[in-house]
Amino acid sequence: MADPSCNVTLEMLKEAWETVRSSPLGVINTPMIPLNQTTLQFSVPCNVHIKLENLQRTGSFKIRGVANQFARRPDGGHFVTMSAGNYGKSFAYASKHYGTKGKVVMPETAPESRSVLIQSFGVEVERVPTTGLMEVVNRCVREDDMTFLHSYDDMDLIAGHASLGLEILQVVPSPDVVVVCCGGGGLLAGVAAAIKLSGCQATRIYGVEPEGACTMHKSFIEKKPVGMNTKSIASGLAPPFAGALPFALCQNYVEDIVLVTDEEIKRAVSTLYRAGLVVEPSGSAAFAAFANDRIPNIAGKTVVLIVSGGNIGKDELQNFPD
Repeated sequence: MADPSCNVTLEMLKEAWETVRSSPLGVINTPMIPLNQTTLQFSVPCNVHIKLENLQRTGSFKIRGVANQFARRPDGGHFVTMSAGNYGKSFAYASKHYGTKGKVVMPETAPESRSVLIQSFGVEVERVPTTGLMEVVNRCVREDDMTFLHSYDDMDLIAGHASLGLEILQVVPSPDVVVVCCGGGGLLAGVAAAIKLSGCQATRIYGVEPEGACTMHKSFIEKKPVGMNTKSIASGLAPPFAGALPFALCQNYVEDIVLVTDEEIKRAVSTLYRAGLVVEPSGSAAFAAFANDRIPNIAGKTVVLIVSGGNIGKDELQNFPD
């Protein structure tokens, strides 16, 4: 079987970037700030920048991939997807804008507030056990004639997410290290492909997963996409399996997958909040990896951390340490 990552070109990713930038969904070029210009207290022997996707339209990077997916399907339709929240929110936002019908299949472990928010855009939500997500999606495709838009294993989506990598290179043309959260792998794959295909062959790109939801880590070990019974406070990083397309791209372009604990994620959320940055657990994974010395050989290097989302309610923040 041919490696699907071989079909990804820089020209393709730049075309998607232009689509994302001109999207009527209002995707923004989010700020990237040096760590030493924040109130975060870290004495680190490296030059760290933080890319603030928590300030993105709909509160996370997901709108990038959604913008490209919907632009590639201009005739609309009746779409179904699966999401723990952030993709579902962007999907619902786009569905309302384009006047298309939509349904989000959510894991029961996702915060109830996320499903309420998605429904407010006029999109149906069905909550099911994590292990039953694809079964319900397949039923909707089969019985209700819906079109499945995948929340991470889709090339249009990955190309849209690659816009984030290209934006990083506008500010830091040759980063030494880039650290990205990883759930199904769509963001990690897109960012890694964009950076490597832009000529930054020496850049080391690390994915970060929770210990209890480490499907890409296990996939790297077994050299094929695998699934597991995932469980983490970072519900957005806990799909039941790694995507086949993201896996192929990550195998080519990602240095390694590192793991963080839920406790480390909680501390990262609290640390960022005290610095004035509202970041959800999934969005704080890259920062947690940095703060807990999971990224090797960064002394004297230029490091970029992606803070990927800020969709967290006051009720959820109460569960984190002061």
